[in-house]
Amino acid sequence: MPKPLLMDHDGAIDDLLSQLLVLTMPDVELIGITVTPADCYIEPALESAYKLLQLMDREQIPLGRGDYYGINAFPSEWRARPEIINALPLLINLPKSPDPYGYLSAPDLIIRQLSTATEKVTVLMTGPCSNLVMALEKAPELKAAIAEIVWMGGAFRTTGNVQTFQHDGTAEWNVFWDPVSSQRLFSYELPLTLIPLDVTNYVPVTKKFLSTLASQIDHKLSNLTGQFWALTLDTIPSYHYTYFMWDILATSYLAMPEQFTIETAKANVSTRPPNAGQTYPDANGYTIRFATDVNVGYFYEYLLAQFKQ
Repeated sequence: MPKPLLMDHDGAIDDLLSQLLVLTMPDVELIGITVTPADCYIEPALESAYKLLQLMDREQIPLGRGDYYGINAFPSEWRARPEIINALPLLINLPKSPDPYGYLSAPDLIIRQLSTATEKVTVLMTGPCSNLVMALEKAPELKAAIAEIVWMGGAFRTTGNVQTFQHDGTAEWNVFWDPVSSQRLFSYELPLTLIPLDVTNYVPVTKKFLSTLASQIDHKLSNLTGQFWALTLDTIPSYHYTYFMWDILATSYLAMPEQFTIETAKANVSTRPPNAGQTYPDANGYTIRFATDVNVGYFYEYLLAQFKQ
């Protein structure tokens, strides 16, 4: 039987690609999607999420709207960039999406879906963890309803990707956006598996991969995802910044956990400058699991096969 999954993402291009990947997984039953206004503006992000559900004939999956705006905002030009998604040829003429302010709040949707699930639920987060933490603070008894949390977040033995004022560069953005909630999530000591920069650094978006995907252009999803990934080549306006498959690697863990090398460690999260959001080893910290390696070739082949439809 497919395993129930709740997904929380923050509306960026790689988050939406991750949503599409989840919708191709036969062993996963997606029971809800919540969107955090972190690396996106909430209105176009909800529109994109709904359009992808329409495209896959899955409009019945409920969406939740995040209303919390974190502590350390993503740059506004990054947040605005994904609006182009809704103008892509396969999406622009789909029926109008619902009013984004008519959706249930993200924490309330998480509470509803966890409390009504008939078996334990896996939670996938490809953005910050705030919506989940707010839900569990409001209904702590629902921690028992969670089978595993898979989170694209953190940087343990590599440098971070935050380059901003009053920061030393040790943090990853999803953790940095709300380091207080991130530390709280660690403190729950739930089954938490992080897919950090340590392993996502192995899977850049390369022109070779895009060229192979383009050879499958007659397949609807290969066509669409090829357009998505092509947009990432200038999503971050810096010539030295490489766009990696951060979120989609974390999502692929659901289907191919045996292809990852996972370590268990005691760790913590810094909540203050100059290293706010840093995830670091701490003998007195909290037990978490994090990926250190992945079968890169298998991962790329998996993506090409899943989107060949």
